[in-house]
Amino acid sequence: MNKVIKVLGPGCPKCKTTYANALEAVKQSGVAAEVIKVEDIVEMMAYNILTTPVLMIDEVNKIKGRIAQTDEIIQLLKE
Repeated sequence: MNKVIKVLGPGCPKCKTTYANALEAVKQSGVAAEVIKVEDIVEMMAYNILTTPVLMIDEVNKIKGRIAQTDEIIQLLKE
C-alpha cells in the first residue's frame, strides 16, 4: 500500500523546500508514496495547524514549523 505524504503550507519558500525534499526522499528511498501539496487555507485549517510547513505521512503530523530534511523524511518513510 502506498504511503501518502502531505506538505501543508501557503507556498512560502520553506513550504516549497519541504515539498521538494519530500519528492527527493521518495525517489531516494524507493518507498511507494504519493506526495501532495496542500496550499488551500480552508483545507489546512481542517488539520488544526498553526505553523507551516507541516509534513504529514498517512494523515499523521510528523514535522511542523520547519523545513523537513530529505534524510529525516527517508527515516520517517521507513517507520
